Amino acid sequence: MKILVTGTAGFIGSHLAHRLLDRGDEVIGVDNVNDYYDVSLKEARLQRLLGKPGFTEVRTDVADREAMAALFQKHRPERVVHLAAQAGVRYSLENPHAYVDANLVGFMNILEGCRHNEVKHLVYASSSSVYGANEAMPFSVHDNVDHPVSLYAASKKANELMAHTYSHLYQLPTTGLRFFTVYGPWGRPDMALFIFTRKILAGEPIDVFNHGHHKRDFTYIDDIVEGVIRTLDHVATSNGQWSGDRPDPGTSKAPYRIYNIGSNNPVELSRFIEIIEDKLGRKAEKNLLPMQAGDVPATYADVDALIEDVGYKPDTSVEEGISRFVDWYRDFYQV
Repeated sequence: MKILVTGTAGFIGSHLAHRLLDRGDEVIGVDNVNDYYDVSLKEARLQRLLGKPGFTEVRTDVADREAMAALFQKHRPERVVHLAAQAGVRYSLENPHAYVDANLVGFMNILEGCRHNEVKHLVYASSSSVYGANEAMPFSVHDNVDHPVSLYAASKKANELMAHTYSHLYQLPTTGLRFFTVYGPWGRPDMALFIFTRKILAGEPIDVFNHGHHKRDFTYIDDIVEGVIRTLDHVATSNGQWSGDRPDPGTSKAPYRIYNIGSNNPVELSRFIEIIEDKLGRKAEKNLLPMQAGDVPATYADVDALIEDVGYKPDTSVEEGISRFVDWYRDFYQV
């Protein structure tokens, strides 16, 4: 298939593009390669893709309406995986406008491109952040998620609502994927595993929020990509049992689906740090701090819908995942 993937200089997008190319798909990769974090890391991810047959790089911003319209008309992708976004909960407190431009305007342009160019299936990145103030564990796609606690989360919830509108109005099949704390080789430098590894190796103290009592459903990158591919191949359909009297948030009368992709196994942050220390052979100096604004104390994915519909459940242990990341980090940065 010809598949448009946005965010191919990013962590998940670059891994996904490799997998799609390896199985014989053609990938149109879109990224603006902005400087939210180390551009050299983004360029290194792209360099690994540029040598592979079937990959076309388009360096543009998804928020550029005219550029995106022209891209869809030129390449006519059969399916779209939209991963490009302004990420980060904490950064959304500092620069909220970036989230409106990338996550709302950008997503609007993707929806319009799909609508006008007969795209057969749109899969897009949502986030576990949409669960916000919810406390019932594990988080289920059938739960109401109307209480986000950060603008980042609100923008992802908005994406789900926008997608449903297009599924309803234009019968565009859409699938939203709520990712749970993705980690692994080629990961983002603003994420905990990357920061902790860098600072521990440099002998610098690490900031540990909520005194290490956070629990996160850490999900290894290969498991995320497998989930994306399986849902991409499983085109969203309508739920014939859906009722407006008892509306199910995870499905619809329209061809619309939401799935969690998480390890289904929360790990306390203090234990996560212990595993990093073990793999590095060094102890961390910790600054124990209170929970930050916009954060939630725990995430825990109910993946029953993913198992039922596409027969998949992530299974990489956090010990194995961290070990692979540390090996990559030492090799890439020569430390």
